[in-house]
Amino acid sequence: MAVEKLITQHIDTWTSALQTRSTAGRGSNGKIDLYGIKKLRELILELAVRGKLVPQDPNDEPASELLKRIAAEKAELVKQGKIKKQKPLPEISEDEKPFELPKGWEWARLNDLAPMSLFDGDWIESKDQDPQGNYRLIQLADIGVGEFKDKSERYINAETFSKLNCNQLSLGDILIARLPSPIGRACVYPGLNQPAITVVDVAILRPSLNYKSEYLVNAINSKVFREQVESFGKGATRFRIATGHLKSLLIPVSPFNEQNRLVERVSELMSLCDQLEKQSLSSLDAHSQLVETLLATLTDSQNAEELAENWVRISQHFDTLFTTEASIDALKQTILQLAVMGKLVSQDPTDEPASELLKRIEQEKSQLVKEGKIKKQKPLPKVSDEEKPFELPVGWVWCQFDHIAKNEANALKAGPFGSALKKSMYVPTGYKIYGQEQVISGDENLGDYYVDREKYESLISCKVQPGDMLISLVGTIGKVLVLSNKCQEGIINPRLVKISLFKDVCRNYIQVVLASKLIQDELFHESHGSTMHVLNLGLLKKLIFPLPPMSEQFRIIDKINALDLLCEHLKSRLQSAQQTKLHLADALTDDALS
Repeated sequence: MAVEKLITQHIDTWTSALQTRSTAGRGSNGKIDLYGIKKLRELILELAVRGKLVPQDPNDEPASELLKRIAAEKAELVKQGKIKKQKPLPEISEDEKPFELPKGWEWARLNDLAPMSLFDGDWIESKDQDPQGNYRLIQLADIGVGEFKDKSERYINAETFSKLNCNQLSLGDILIARLPSPIGRACVYPGLNQPAITVVDVAILRPSLNYKSEYLVNAINSKVFREQVESFGKGATRFRIATGHLKSLLIPVSPFNEQNRLVERVSELMSLCDQLEKQSLSSLDAHSQLVETLLATLTDSQNAEELAENWVRISQHFDTLFTTEASIDALKQTILQLAVMGKLVSQDPTDEPASELLKRIEQEKSQLVKEGKIKKQKPLPKVSDEEKPFELPVGWVWCQFDHIAKNEANALKAGPFGSALKKSMYVPTGYKIYGQEQVISGDENLGDYYVDREKYESLISCKVQPGDMLISLVGTIGKVLVLSNKCQEGIINPRLVKISLFKDVCRNYIQVVLASKLIQDELFHESHGSTMHVLNLGLLKKLIFPLPPMSEQFRIIDKINALDLLCEHLKSRLQSAQQTKLHLADALTDDALS
């Protein structure tokens, strides 16, 4: 099947087959991976190296002659003393060959195509670098799949270049990344307006004039070569391939004239993929903006009638609007925002106002102070009109965590200082240490870190109890876990805050508040850290959030649970459809290669 026909007949499959990968931290908006177009790019390179992309010409000089000239070129360099004679690589056995090549083609080891032999970049440490240096240091980030990305901004000076006996790159050198991602990717060095070297984790192949560098780069980036690289990759923490192994990997070599035709054809088809990708991403962006605009009509609704009309309008087009995980997550976030604005369920005028709940909490506190059971605290300042983001329904109030906390010591408590709880203090069994792993996973039973009774009692102010809310402070901030009645006795670690709420406050509603855009935006604005977001108890205590009547809190949770089921159904149906499209893209690739 011609590649154009393969693309045009199945364009919907190629462009709609996508994956989303959730990013750590704020929200769940995932990065879009146009899987179908990615597979199409792989297919084009694979067809090229299998001799199936352009027709063969029996008049072309066979690749065997090309390899003889490269061997003669290498022998001449040895004779001139420019390189040392190397031990020949093993002959290629029939069992090693991944597939049968067309007539006139040959299998060769990568190093057989490098007259000067494949060599590594230079070992450059931080102390060797000089921002004012005149030699550019090319790094792994600069090496794309068939593309020189020109991203790095590191340099060394001429003195260091000479002292370390560095290898200056030449125009047309082929740069091969020995680390992911993906491992083994290659591009042609295009030359810069200043001399350059590269790091040790980039291998350099200085090509021969007897073949097209672009053809060799396409072959290195093909699936057949990538699979060989991955079979050799080593490293428990940093997956890498040694240059010695790279030298021995197999490359399919076509006649020189066919290489010219292949390079031109690959370039044309990759340009078509670029166009398809651009169109797909533009379409996804337009779709995202449409969803955002329509969901905003819900939160901007001025009354119940307008909200109902806007909801009907959206619900009639669910199948069109919510076709990506990001759009479904946006719907879920809108539901939370409606909840905290008092727009998700109708108000009941017979409900006891939230102000009465706060009065009861304050009265209990006053009585406990009078009895000497707790200390008298400085009165909390009232929430000013300037602090209120929007107007609340009748019966609701703006409050802070201090207003709804239990009337006991350490109801709002951050974990201990790091020096007070070290890993050297852990024991196999005892009192559980709760950390971010339990909160982020939503599983209070996860983990097996414990302290003994003596350490537990020394940190008793950080103890947890059933119904406590644990909040993550570092990196993935603002995540909440509500402890069950069966939770293990224990303490929180320094990366958590625990909040013990008054008995009549619905924990699940407060969990919704913290997950809402209203509060998440505030948390991320106030959190700090050069490399990650960091919260603290002081920031959490300053938060101002809406509190509905107690009865309405539970109605809100019931409504959210029902709508969550709808969202999960949408997501499940979407994932099933996406999986079908991914399988179709794989099947089309397999069919073209068979």
